[in-house]
Amino acid sequence: MRKFTVLPLFLMAFLMSFSQVPAGAGQQRITISGTVFDKDTGQPLEYATLVLQSVRRPEMVTGGISDIDGKFSVETMPGQYNVRVEYLSYKTFTLNAQTYRNSVDLGRIELEIDAQMLEDVVVVGERTTVELRLDKKVYNVGQDLTVRGGSVTDVLDNVPSVTVDVEGNISLRGNESVRILINGKPSALSGLSPQALQQLPAESIERVEVITNPSARYDAEGTAGILNIILKQSKTAGVNGSVNLFAGYPDNYGTAVSLNLRREKFNIFTTTTYRYRDAPGNALFEQENFDENGNTVSFQDEIRDYQRQDNSFNTNIGFEYFFSETSSITNSLVIRNSDGENTVDIDFFNFDGARNPTIRRNRFTREGQTDENVQYSVNYKKTFDKDGHEFTMDYQYSKGNEIENSIIDEIILGEAINLPTEQTINDETQVNQLVQFDYVLPFGKDNQSQFEMGYRGTFNNFNTDFDFGVLEDGVLDRNPDFSNELNYKEYVNAAYVQLGTKVNKFSVLSGLRMEASDIGIELVETRQVDDKDYVNWFPSLFLGYEFSETEQLTISYSRRLRRPRTRFINPFPSRSSNTNLFQGNPDLDPTFTDAYDLGYLKRWDKFTLTTSGYFNRSTGVFQFITQETGDFVEIENPEDPGNPVLVPVQVRTPINLATDSRYGMEFTTTYTPKRDWRLTWNLNLFQQQLRGDYTYTNFQNEVITQNFDADNFTWFTRFSAKVPLPGAIDFQTNLFYSGPNKDAQNANKGILSTNLAFSKDVIKDKATLSFNVSDLFNSRKRRTETTTNTVSTYSEFQWRERQFTLSFLYRFNQQQNDRNRNGRRGGQEEDFEFEGT
Repeated sequence: MRKFTVLPLFLMAFLMSFSQVPAGAGQQRITISGTVFDKDTGQPLEYATLVLQSVRRPEMVTGGISDIDGKFSVETMPGQYNVRVEYLSYKTFTLNAQTYRNSVDLGRIELEIDAQMLEDVVVVGERTTVELRLDKKVYNVGQDLTVRGGSVTDVLDNVPSVTVDVEGNISLRGNESVRILINGKPSALSGLSPQALQQLPAESIERVEVITNPSARYDAEGTAGILNIILKQSKTAGVNGSVNLFAGYPDNYGTAVSLNLRREKFNIFTTTTYRYRDAPGNALFEQENFDENGNTVSFQDEIRDYQRQDNSFNTNIGFEYFFSETSSITNSLVIRNSDGENTVDIDFFNFDGARNPTIRRNRFTREGQTDENVQYSVNYKKTFDKDGHEFTMDYQYSKGNEIENSIIDEIILGEAINLPTEQTINDETQVNQLVQFDYVLPFGKDNQSQFEMGYRGTFNNFNTDFDFGVLEDGVLDRNPDFSNELNYKEYVNAAYVQLGTKVNKFSVLSGLRMEASDIGIELVETRQVDDKDYVNWFPSLFLGYEFSETEQLTISYSRRLRRPRTRFINPFPSRSSNTNLFQGNPDLDPTFTDAYDLGYLKRWDKFTLTTSGYFNRSTGVFQFITQETGDFVEIENPEDPGNPVLVPVQVRTPINLATDSRYGMEFTTTYTPKRDWRLTWNLNLFQQQLRGDYTYTNFQNEVITQNFDADNFTWFTRFSAKVPLPGAIDFQTNLFYSGPNKDAQNANKGILSTNLAFSKDVIKDKATLSFNVSDLFNSRKRRTETTTNTVSTYSEFQWRERQFTLSFLYRFNQQQNDRNRNGRRGGQEEDFEFEGT
């Protein structure tokens, strides 16, 4: 397969960026300073909040907090700002439409007590939970107690519209085709498997951007949309950071250390995590087999016990250097290693058609697993005279290798008959490169309009070498019928243009993205080669209207696609069970979706409502189906050697289907009735219509046609309550219920789960002690009824059992504003409204 490197191209563009920018074209940052006092007493007010809100971009907010002497000093770019100085129970000091071209001292600012506010003080324990932008919703999740000591998947499972199923797979509005980004870019922590995301500690996350209808600037990948995880980054000078220790039951312990050193010309930051986890799980399969006339032939019960032990280490080291006030370069390195042993213990109980026992057997799998990933990325950013005028370049290289080595023993119980020992070796390697350029130019009156253009190239190579056979005297006798090597390449070159403007209260953003895809599939040993080349166009349109500062309406359209993940294309079957297999399909084509969305946000003093109506129509949809292979596992029957027990083999695999229409509504409400209270409720309802037929040939050369037409209405809801308890203890509970759903083959029952947490600040508020319980009632199980022509199966699956976790977080040299305490804004700069990847 072809090799491709973009490093010379990137370095050339990097050098050209310096040569083409005239000296002095950049603009120096300025400083806004002042001192805040109590008007009546003349005493300085510590922790008063300065808010600088861009007039041209109201969603762009920065600010800072006064020190013990009431002084504040905040760096920002020159521009026109609305200025507010706020303090709890005091009247707000306001300066509107102030133009600052040079540093300025606002002098002495005196705040007056607000008597009315003193009668009924209401403080939100954190920043606004949800913010509605033109092309995204932003959820600030930094204060969620139930995820202390947890991972990013625990955080996502508490975000409205997002669900994480019992296997760790992430869905947005019930759709698994969601793109996961970290700080706006693909990451080694979001590429190979959902479990990789568990290496990122929850405490490192500041907010999650839910982009259900991404604009043209974003990758077209992900028909459900994009989840962009924004990590915390301190802007405080000097050395600061935190140490988090956690331990739990079942065995789950580790530590996460975050450090940041910031100076005038550079910034060094790192987050390092070690985690050990023993994650027990279980499954049940009750299978009834019929003949062609519908008569029961036999039964098989399958009881599985999972033990997954994993040691993982993850570190992210970054270095940011400021060439000047207007240009900087950031280098970062991510290293992730994990190893562990997984066991699957399966008891099979076979019965004849009258439910009389025939054979009992045990199949035991020991899987050793190692996973190594490294990712290097470099980012260059250049800003110009105009506020918002900037050019950025990114290059990213990542490599991952995962090896799974499984030894499978099987014995017929009661007779002590040992069947041949099987072995599978699955060696997967990914090499991914990304190069990206983005240019943003504000123009027009008060820079209310904006032009964007950019290029993005992703060059991904995936190789998996799969061996299966029987162990004889410790040597693998390789079975060539089940062993092969897959080479898969996915090269995508994309370019986009985008134009946005704001006129009074009305905003519009339109764009067009082109993606040229080059897909190559090669099965080495069977010499199967397939190349797919296609060019696709992805338009997008966003309209927004602000009735007031507290009421907004948005409507949008975009075209998206879903490319199969590595798990979907890996053609080699799992062998934990030899009668219920899982197998990928390397010949999957992408799914294309037209997505429409209508969003509304309304804020009152204590209540916030966000609601959306959406409609998605997809073609070439792929989903997992269960096929009868026509093959049977033949098991010797000691009591009747002439009549062995035959168990039909089923395989679960993804295929492309015809069309999928999905429409629904979602509601999210947040209520803060009093100090430090927060009640949140989210409801998502949708109707799905699936239409399609599929024809395949089984192992007995029989042609099977299956109809997959299905109409499915389902819903899920989430309730979260955070309240203070006596003794300055915070309490939070989250309840989640996913309603029943079905397709042509499967009917899934509803799932209820409950999390709760307690938290208390200690050591003069420099540390936090937390205790949480995940899945309090141990009820997070997937229960499914599956029906094919001659097999009916009831199954239960629990990926992870109930978890208890105790964590201790200690912060050092972190100012109050870094912790976003008491409802006051920290010194965090908001992203541009149209920011993408």
